[in-house]
Amino acid sequence: MLTDEFGREVTGVRVSLTDRCNFDCVYCHNEGLGDTRGPMDPQDDEMSTDDVVTFLEVAAEFDVDAVKFTGGEPMLRQDLTEIIERTPDQMEVSLTTNGTFLPGRAEDLVDAGLDRVNVSQDALDAEDFAAVTKSGAYDKVLEGVDAALEAGLDPVKLNMVVFEHTAGYVPEMVDHVAENEGLQLQLIEYMPELTGKPEWNIDIQRVHDWLAEQADEIEHREMHDRKRYWVSGDDGTGRGMVEIVDPVENPTFCANCHRVRVTHEGYLKGCLNRNDDLKPMGEMTKPEIRAAFREVVANRVPYYGEYMIKNGDGEWEVNDEYIEEYAEI
Repeated sequence: MLTDEFGREVTGVRVSLTDRCNFDCVYCHNEGLGDTRGPMDPQDDEMSTDDVVTFLEVAAEFDVDAVKFTGGEPMLRQDLTEIIERTPDQMEVSLTTNGTFLPGRAEDLVDAGLDRVNVSQDALDAEDFAAVTKSGAYDKVLEGVDAALEAGLDPVKLNMVVFEHTAGYVPEMVDHVAENEGLQLQLIEYMPELTGKPEWNIDIQRVHDWLAEQADEIEHREMHDRKRYWVSGDDGTGRGMVEIVDPVENPTFCANCHRVRVTHEGYLKGCLNRNDDLKPMGEMTKPEIRAAFREVVANRVPYYGEYMIKNGDGEWEVNDEYIEEYAEI
């Protein structure tokens, strides 16, 4: 297992299979690469099936035991089932999707080896959902969630980005997962530095405080130093788990990051928030991938607390030490 100089073992990889998407979510940062979504047709710059599998085989050599497939919308890849089927057996396989293509395909994905799924769902009202996603596919998303549950995926985690447009929907989303067995909720802090709309930001601590008041139980999760809130529904018959992903200005989150990311074009990156550390994997031969993977892990730097540090006024600014270091590479 590879470890960076800050003692963080790399145990997981997050692989973007495409930057194509059938939604146009207003908060999308496309895995930190910006809004580069293009045509719906397959693109020549996307890693091939064999490229993805070869990378995963190398990652498995370094004891990576989990892969999450993302996009764009990864289910636009017609070879997704084959990719999952050919993923090394030691890896837990998860998928982040908008859910619209799960009906009719969820069972095949599970048979191929899919272990978990995250479905993006930012509201429980079709009009509210359309305002955030620029999509009229709300009913299809609900069908996708049902298809995932029927295929045996349990839990199915709903992803909800919390910002000015959606913060008011949080209570009903919490009730929704509490009252529907098999569902969990992941509230994701909006990242203004990646989307360019700082005015949409809200104080995520307010959400933590509200959940703490509602929760029957609060569980501490080691990964990213997260908290899980177990909340009973209004009808008193169910109990749901809600987790907050809060990376913004959070050194503790960064200090607990154990993932390396792969872009759809086949570049490695050690941090979501940075693109100055992109590392190509050459012609995707195993020796080239091994060398690139080792280098990216060796150069991983916690974004907050190291790459970004607080100045005398308490504001975050870039640490010149790392800028100079990467300029020399």
